[in-house]
Amino acid sequence: MTEGLKRVTAYTDGSCETRTGDGGWAYLLLFNGARKRASGYEAGTTNNRMELTAAVRALQALHERCQVTLVTDSQYLKRAFSDGWLDAWQRNGWRTAGRKPVKNQDLWRELLTLEQRHRVTWAWTRGHAGQAENEEVDALALAARRRRRGQP
Repeated sequence: MTEGLKRVTAYTDGSCETRTGDGGWAYLLLFNGARKRASGYEAGTTNNRMELTAAVRALQALHERCQVTLVTDSQYLKRAFSDGWLDAWQRNGWRTAGRKPVKNQDLWRELLTLEQRHRVTWAWTRGHAGQAENEEVDALALAARRRRRGQP
């Protein structure tokens, strides 16, 4: 049921320097013309982990149940929900098709919890293709990574 829920669009992105493991994440929330954005830094991480963290932080920032369109440039994140990967991983005891443990289980589990709170539609946009909001969160995540600190 989505009647009466606020409709929010969330843009998320992660960034990681593979050589150093320095990572950044960012989100932008849009609701009725209002914009809320935040970013953060993590050491010793991966790009996938930063993509997931950005989505977690965006959904955590919503203080009430909302209908959310979450836009990511990560096929890994989007397809885990839209293509049933998460369902399969859970059925297989959090193991991949190759029987290896699923990476970033803590973040996947948090996203599943947050997805139950909100009504989330997962959407994908091509990264670095000129989509304004995606470019904005990309720049925020990169800046957080380079400065080694985010912004609230």
